[in-house]
Parts: sequence; structure tokens; C-alpha cells
Amino acid sequence: MEISNIIIGKTYSLRVNRFVEFGCYLDALNLGEILMPKRYFPEGLKENDEVEVFVYRDSEDRLIATTEKPYIQVGMFAPLKVVSVSNAGAFMDMGLTKDLLVPHSEQYLKMNVGETHVVFAYVDADTDRIAGSSKLKQFLPLEPPHYQTGEEVDIMVCQTTPLGYKVLIEFKHWGMLYFNQIFTDIQIGDQHKAYITKVRTDDKIDLSLTPHGGEHIDDVARMIYKELEKTPFIALHDKSSSEEIKDRFQVSKKAFKKAIGALYKNRLIVITEEGISLVRRRAR
Repeated sequence: MEISNIIIGKTYSLRVNRFVEFGCYLDALNLGEILMPKRYFPEGLKENDEVEVFVYRDSEDRLIATTEKPYIQVGMFAPLKVVSVSNAGAFMDMGLTKDLLVPHSEQYLKMNVGETHVVFAYVDADTDRIAGSSKLKQFLPLEPPHYQTGEEVDIMVCQTTPLGYKVLIEFKHWGMLYFNQIFTDIQIGDQHKAYITKVRTDDKIDLSLTPHGGEHIDDVARMIYKELEKTPFIALHDKSSSEEIKDRFQVSKKAFKKAIGALYKNRLIVITEEGISLVRRRAR
């Protein structure tokens, strides 16, 4: 599809118009000519070549094109790390020589250096520069959820709450992953496959990382699952002796059998005559 309107903060394939000593100028259609500094030249670049570039404003407010690949573009959600904080707000590493500003007024929680937050990138109407916001709700569509129980969806982990993690579902709706149904380490910005467990009357959505919602998973099962994440195979099963099980996990055989039964039911592990191992997940 032919592009007729270039938006700051996005990537385009633009044609080289002319070369100058310090770079070249690209045809950016409605934005006129945009400079691409010489340090970004791909090898063998010639006049009339098309080059894929990201368009933004530099620290001197000039429109610049770069072949660097940003971690986020305008209209996208992404996890970014805070690299500095000033009176203007938090500056986040977006993969370019220039960092992304998240003004204090656009911070859901106060941002500190070293933290990772999920932000949405937009063009600030006053400055015409790319900015970020961690107040994500305002950027979600207003359409009501139409998910079915058990439906597989893509999620991004965004915020921690006393009950669990708030996640973005398909970048359209908020959902909740509860701590008592999480069996692996989760970090802000992680992306996973998840499963709808309930869509409430107030449109709040509960999810699970397992197809059956993690029913009846107890602390013993959680401990066994975490051990399996460290080692691919454990030579214990439902017919192992009580002594072997106690030596490895310090639990009774009854508790062990109940735990691996629940993990098996939720399609988290495989049980064989030799032992137990994690179910291999398809690549995401």
C-alpha cells in the first residue's frame, strides 16, 4: 500500500533525494526532506535508493531519520527501562541515541532509574515530539470484550497489584493474572500466551497461564514446577518411594502425588515411568 502521509515516530521506507557532506536528504512526502546523518548510512547507499528509517525529532528539534531500530514506535505499547530522571520527567531507553521522555503527568506510578515500565508512545500535540505514557487505559479502544472462557490470547504483563499482575490482552483490554495461579517467574513487560477463565459482568477479565486455569494447584505443586524449571527432568513419579520423595522435596508421598496429579491435569508436566518433566511449549 502506497504511503502518502509520514507520521513522526514511525518507520518508513524513504527514497534518497540527494547527498550532502554530513549525510543525505530523504523524501518524506508531507514532511518535506529529512536529513539522515552519514553515521546511519547502510553500505553502498546511492541516490534514489529506498532505505528503511525511523523518523523523529532530535534534541535540537530537527526532523531526523535513522536506520537504528527503536524498541517502541508511536501507537505501540512496549516495556522500556528508565535511564534518568529530571524535572521534566523520566527518560527511557528506546534503542536510539535519544531517549523517550515520559512526563511526570503521564506516569501511572513514579518512575525511578533502573525500573522497567510498560509505556505507550504518542506524538505530543504541543511539542510535536515523541513522548510516552504509563497511564495506559486512555489508549485502549472502547470496544467491550467478547472473549470466550478457555480462549487463548496474547498478553503483556504491565503492572503489579496486591492480588497479582494487570496485563494487556491483545493490546485492547485489561486482564488479571492472580498470584495463586502463577507457576513461573514473571517480569513487567513479559509477553505470554494466556487463557480466559472469566469475563465478569463489569467487563473485568480473569486469566490463567494454563489451559485449565490452574485449578487445585497448591504450594507443593508450585515448588515442584519451579524445580522443573531449573532441571529438565526429575526421576520421581507416583510410584517412587516415600523416602525418595521426602529426600528431594521434604513432603509426603500423598502430597507429592496430589501435586503432580494437578500439574498433569493442567497440562504443565509429563509423567512417565522414569519420572516427570515439563510440557514443551510451542515457540512464541
